[in-house]
Amino acid sequence: MEHTEDWKIQALNTETQQMLKTALTDPGTVDLVKLCDMIVDQALKDSSLCRDAGHVCCTLVQVSSSSDYSVPCVRQVEAKCSSTSVFRRNMLTRLQQEFMRREATRQRSLHEWVCVVSLLCNIFDNLKVNNSPMAALVDPVYDCLFRLAQADALVNEVEVDCLALQLHRLGEQLEKLNTRRMDELFFLLRDGFLLQDDLSSMSRLLLLELLECRAARWNLSKNAQRYYYYSEVVE
Repeated sequence: MEHTEDWKIQALNTETQQMLKTALTDPGTVDLVKLCDMIVDQALKDSSLCRDAGHVCCTLVQVSSSSDYSVPCVRQVEAKCSSTSVFRRNMLTRLQQEFMRREATRQRSLHEWVCVVSLLCNIFDNLKVNNSPMAALVDPVYDCLFRLAQADALVNEVEVDCLALQLHRLGEQLEKLNTRRMDELFFLLRDGFLLQDDLSSMSRLLLLELLECRAARWNLSKNAQRYYYYSEVVE
């Protein structure tokens, strides 16, 4: 498995980039807890980094678990398992902490709040167990999307944009995992689109696109895509 380019994420500071580069080749020599916290902390300040942070974290889990030991022994196997569990456990613990304080984060900073959602969704999208999503992350992802679908969030374009981005990426996958919750989520979106008078034209366009996208089984026609993307440019 080659990871020579995975560490090159310019949004990370120099120290984190160097630690990441080392961890991808020799994870046993790096403080993986510190590295995990550094990646998460920076991702929560930079929304552009969230797109890559989920991939990087999951790559580190894979690298740690597949490290090549030239002289296998019990101690080396234990060390490999330990590094894997430490990084993975710390990553999931940080996600849980950010999830639990999500409302306080939202009240303090909408930017940080959408970063929390984006990071959680990206890790959910990348981290697989036996080629399936982690069941423990399904409800937290849904809970965050439900929060973005509330009336006070739909009036904020940054939150609607985050909601649209995550549903376009994960909607089909999430619906297969829990159709009932997806139905409930889209009842909220439909009601918001029809009943809220204080939505911006861009938010209405994004909501309409989501409603049509799900009705089309998460696959908009080329004509529909041209309509929505052209409308966004004009707007």
